[in-house]
Amino acid sequence: MKKELMLYIHIPFCVKKCAYCDFLSGPAKDEEIIEYVNALCMEIESYQEMSKEYLVDSIFFGGGTPSILEETQITQIITSIRNVFEIKQEAEITIECNPGTVTKQKLSTYKSLGINRLSFGLQSTDNEELKKLGRIHTYEEFLNNFHLARELGFNNINVDIMSALPGQTLESYCKTLNEIIQINPEHISAYSLILEEDTPFYKMYGEDGKYKDLIPSEEVDRLMYHETKRLLKAAGYERYEISNYAKEGYACRHNVGYWKRREYLGIGLGASSLINGERYHIDNELTNYLEGCRNPLGLRKDIQRLTKKEEIEEFMFLGLRLVEGIKKSEFNNIFHEKIEDIYQNEISKLSDENLIEVDKEKIYLTELGFDLSNQVFTEFLLDEDE
Repeated sequence: MKKELMLYIHIPFCVKKCAYCDFLSGPAKDEEIIEYVNALCMEIESYQEMSKEYLVDSIFFGGGTPSILEETQITQIITSIRNVFEIKQEAEITIECNPGTVTKQKLSTYKSLGINRLSFGLQSTDNEELKKLGRIHTYEEFLNNFHLARELGFNNINVDIMSALPGQTLESYCKTLNEIIQINPEHISAYSLILEEDTPFYKMYGEDGKYKDLIPSEEVDRLMYHETKRLLKAAGYERYEISNYAKEGYACRHNVGYWKRREYLGIGLGASSLINGERYHIDNELTNYLEGCRNPLGLRKDIQRLTKKEEIEEFMFLGLRLVEGIKKSEFNNIFHEKIEDIYQNEISKLSDENLIEVDKEKIYLTELGFDLSNQVFTEFLLDEDE
């Protein structure tokens, strides 16, 4: 029987790199993109033998900005995937789209290729906030793209929004939330801005930045977080993970797969994988990737064979991100030990502090636990001799 597999396809190109972004991405010339797509397809073809073991039930095009590619290039990639991998008929196939890079022809092509989920990187409905972020689009452009996608029959759309932006207030953030609720996407991802070191934003808005006072305080950021939960719940969106909300039946299968530690193969520059208990990522250098794409085994970096201790810790960290939490029976089936035998003291402590709930079948975070999730996760680090 074939094992299930998720595919992640990395497109490391964008029109303009946002000042807050620390992802492996950036602008490129047309000829560089053409060369990369050809290399990507050669890497896909190299998995011909490996693919016989798997059945693909999720594909995610991330970046960068995958929607920067021409229709012929997306067609080329998906054709290569279908030539190599067996894909479930009902597979979830997602492409990240940036407003301003989407056309009717691109959306029609996506539809014809079997792409059935769009993820729009909006971030805010306030054009001034978008300008400060360095986004290339306006809210009006996003709306045009969103409604066009609806007209073409896309019925599974995610919208990304961000809180704690420079100059953002609780009122302006709630305005963004309410305006997105009005257009009724199936899924909303709501993230708080993180100031990553070595980005222009960190230099401008970090602790030593000239404009640090423009970043909302932790107190305001926390109010934004709680308003997100309140407004989205009232509108029929259930939170299923720390930062993700969906209408019933529309949780992102691909992301849930990451948190449940399912096997995934990352294809493309810098892409990460978890295969047969081994984590690694592809080389981050474009020149190396273009030269070695026919033999991606030689491009693997930071190969890590997870120990039982590391697998147990991951099971706890990732599983507790989900609102449903972790199942005790699943822990027992995977590790052949009862979760209480390993974590009894931690479970008792966190339960007494109202950070987790424990019932007969599962363990999950309380509302306070979600607020203090990082603190909770550290409790599940094991000593080296455990």
